[in-house]
Formats: sequence, C-alpha cells, structure tokens
Amino acid sequence: MSKPSRGRSLADTEAMAVARNLRVSPQKLNLVAGLIRGKKVEQALADLEFSRKRIAQDVRKCVMSAVANAENNHGLDVNDLVVAEAYVGKNLIMKRFHARGRGRASSIIKPFAQITVVVREKPEDAVAKTAKGKGKGKPVAAAAAKEAE
Repeated sequence: MSKPSRGRSLADTEAMAVARNLRVSPQKLNLVAGLIRGKKVEQALADLEFSRKRIAQDVRKCVMSAVANAENNHGLDVNDLVVAEAYVGKNLIMKRFHARGRGRASSIIKPFAQITVVVREKPEDAVAKTAKGKGKGKPVAAAAAKEAE
C-alpha cells in the first residue's frame, strides 16, 4: 500500500544535478551559468577551471556531479555529453542590519542561490553540425545537405 513511484521527469539521454545554498546572488551566478550553456562538457569544465569568478568552482562541482549521474545512474557516454541547460534560482536570504547614525539601522541582505545543470547525450556528428551551422547563419539541415553532396 505504498505510493506509486514517480516517473522520470527527464528524457533517457539526460541527467541532472542541483547545487543548493550557494552563497552568491542569483544575478552573479547566472553570469557563470551563461558561460557553460550549450557547450560540450569538457569545454565547460575547462572554462570553469580557469574562470576568475569565485563561484565557478562550485558550479564546476555541480557539472561534474551531473556527468557522474549520467554515467553511473543512466549509462550515458561521457564523451558525448553537452550542457543542455543551466538555470539559476533564488534560495533563502539572510537578513542582517547595520547600525547607522541617530539610532537608526539599515538592512543588509545576504542572498543565496541554487543552480540546476542538465547534461544531454548528443553524438559527436550532431554536435559538430550544430557548431558549423551557428557560425554561417545557415540552418543545420541545409548545412547537412550541403555536406552530403
């Protein structure tokens, strides 16, 4: 008489990892998330490794966790993984105060954020075609048809 198991919300070729309670504002975290969206996992990890942002190391851990989930839990090939989605959300806010003149106080908010990273398995040739299609401004299908000739 237990509850029925919840179905998987992601596709079979996807894996996800979430890093919560990161001590950074969501706006700053979104700048780092923008660096890795749509990139291959190796390139994304390299970019995060040499980024000058403090929070980049925590984002790197989250990407590595998503890759480990893809490999161990879902049996995906690590070499074909692409960071499909990286989105940021708000978390709790610590509220502090700073004493000011004349017995007044001003508030200090210390925000926390969370990041969700979804990696997707794409074959090597599909990744190469999309990369070629972006630079020329042609649709991917047209570029693939031209290569086939």
